[in-house]
Amino acid sequence: MGLTTRNITKSFRWSEFELSATAKAHKIDNRVPDAVKPYVQEFCRTVLQPLRDKVCKPITISSGYRCKKLNELVGGSPTSQHVTGEAADIKIATMRPLDVAQKIYDMKLPFDQLIVYPAWVHVSHRMFGIQRRQVLYNKSYTGEHLKR
Repeated sequence: MGLTTRNITKSFRWSEFELSATAKAHKIDNRVPDAVKPYVQEFCRTVLQPLRDKVCKPITISSGYRCKKLNELVGGSPTSQHVTGEAADIKIATMRPLDVAQKIYDMKLPFDQLIVYPAWVHVSHRMFGIQRRQVLYNKSYTGEHLKR
């Protein structure tokens, strides 16, 4: 099956990046603008799809693209990479967030930041510039840390 206008890669769809219960509840248009689409495509192509291919399990995106209005409403940082299409909060049903982060790290995927939360992992990728490969832990996360 070939890619359609609804597909970003073979495993990811635009609707997954645009879905937001908060946006829906507040009637906010959270569609990815054309200018942002290349950033989402590169992120999926270089980080999320290789991870999906390696683990052979679906990846759930709980927060992908956020328009500025949505980002403000959810209390996101004004410099959030969600706004530029370069970040997603993800989980894999059968894996702990730490294990997801460890897999991304061990695969040497081009990530900018990994932030481990109790229930998900924030992963980002810079379209331009050097990936910082920062590994951070949300203040609510109290578990183990990555093995480096």
